[in-house]
Amino acid sequence: MLTIYRRHKRNCEHQGEGRKYRRCRCPIWVDGFVGGKEVRKSIDITDWGKAQDKVRQWESQESEPTPVLEPITIQVASERFLMNAATQKLNESTIYKYRLLFKQIGDFSQKRGLRYVKELDLVTLDDFRAGWKDGARSSAKKLERLRAFFRFAQEREWITKNPAAGLRAPKVTLCPTMPYTGEEMLRILAAIDKYRDAFPARGRENALRLRGLVLLLRYSGMRIGDAVSLSADRIEGDRLFLYTQKTGVAVNTVLPNFVVKTLEAIPKVKDRHFFWNGMGKLETIVGSWRRRLAKLFELAGVSKGHAHRFRDTFAVELLLSGVLIERVSVLLGHQSVRITEKHYSPWVRARQEQLEADLRRSWELDPVSLMEAKGTPGVHEKNERIN
Repeated sequence: MLTIYRRHKRNCEHQGEGRKYRRCRCPIWVDGFVGGKEVRKSIDITDWGKAQDKVRQWESQESEPTPVLEPITIQVASERFLMNAATQKLNESTIYKYRLLFKQIGDFSQKRGLRYVKELDLVTLDDFRAGWKDGARSSAKKLERLRAFFRFAQEREWITKNPAAGLRAPKVTLCPTMPYTGEEMLRILAAIDKYRDAFPARGRENALRLRGLVLLLRYSGMRIGDAVSLSADRIEGDRLFLYTQKTGVAVNTVLPNFVVKTLEAIPKVKDRHFFWNGMGKLETIVGSWRRRLAKLFELAGVSKGHAHRFRDTFAVELLLSGVLIERVSVLLGHQSVRITEKHYSPWVRARQEQLEADLRRSWELDPVSLMEAKGTPGVHEKNERIN
């Protein structure tokens, strides 16, 4: 049996009227047993009649109704996802892309008057994606992040199913990787002097840093974000520490001596960092270096120049020199060889063509091949004449 009573506040003028007083607005509590369980709590009602009706309902059902929790909001879900991403030690550039996605979701939801994650159903996501202005490849990557977010929400039972799983990925036609030619690399390096003269204020220091960045990107295969954040303690002699594999094994690359000397000659921005002060947002300083590189490409007369082509040049030159694609994949930090094959398959074929050409040149120097080419009778032909 359940009993309700008034729990007067300290400033209530009816405290002396006792717990059964009905006319004040102090909270009503319930005490007793229902369904074999003890209940002693506020029922969030100040009206005596409504409180009685609620208690009778509990007693008729022989149980206290389970409180309905408020659905998770889009903002809270986004914040929890980013917090989880940080604990997983995801790359800062990856987290930055998720922040941009959540800002887009937030702006879209605000215009539509949406608040909860469960309100973002498949039809709503169709409308959300219709407003994207990205290319096919960028849209496909953004869709992967969107699916990951809703999968995160589904695993925590904030939603029953992943609505983004119903969105079909756009058809992506991969453009062939275009590494820099040897002639283009020479023009880029020669243009650094023009860059120094174009910016006399801090041209000398930035020209030295720019030369170091170009050589580092070309001969390490690093992404620009990793290169800009590089610290001197990751270089020991000519060995550059790249990353640690999941197995705990460190992956290093070897830099040419002239690249190491160039990096050593760079006036460091702060402490051990070559290209930034180690503070603030990395994407901001990366954007600054991208603009400097763009100016350098313009001065060098190299069309469609961008930082990632140095990474492509690094990979392609290794493949053409006969390095196994599995080893190139490790140096690039790809999760699997399939990713490397997808991006560099044309150059793997070029390497095969190169091998075939090497074999043909080798056969041309082979004694048996030379004999056959001159028409000199072989041992078998001589035996036939004797017989």
